[in-house]
Amino acid sequence: MTAESRSFDRSTIEVAFERLAERAAAAGKLVEISVYGGAALILTLDARPATRDVDAVFDSDRSFIRGAARSIAEEFGWDDTWLNDGVKGFLSAADGAPEAKRLFRTYPRANAPSLRVFVASPEYLFAMKSLAMRLGGAEASQDVEDIRRLAAALGIDTAERAIAIVARYYQSGLISPRTQLGLEEIFAPPGKTS
Repeated sequence: MTAESRSFDRSTIEVAFERLAERAAAAGKLVEISVYGGAALILTLDARPATRDVDAVFDSDRSFIRGAARSIAEEFGWDDTWLNDGVKGFLSAADGAPEAKRLFRTYPRANAPSLRVFVASPEYLFAMKSLAMRLGGAEASQDVEDIRRLAAALGIDTAERAIAIVARYYQSGLISPRTQLGLEEIFAPPGKTS
């Protein structure tokens, strides 16, 4: 991003989605994207002031979406990868289940939609963030802060409950000791460390 580029806050992400919808409408397309990570937290919980990019999956119209995203990046002063599908490696086998995602919004709101944006549910985001957690000491990671925000919103207050949510979306063989230890550290009672 350049010094004069727009930040990735909720209103700017929504404006970018409006621009994407305009380009889809002009091309006579209805495109769908599913949003995860920090952007999903911003859109659904207002849990973060900003993020660095939008982690999304778009299985159809990939070429069109990537081209439109590059055009929007130029307009906003963003990196070409502001809308990226790097999150695919963290998707659960349950990603297609009704409880994993919900429709966030269609764009434009008034006329026939040309863009449908889905977001991961808070529980699924919690599981994804836990699995992807980068620890540098529990206080050093945005992932850890996101896990804490999601836990507060979901009423998760113990490592056992946290691991149970992760296990709902990922088989126990995919939950690494690093993830288990990280969750134990995050949910350790005050004054106690694992």
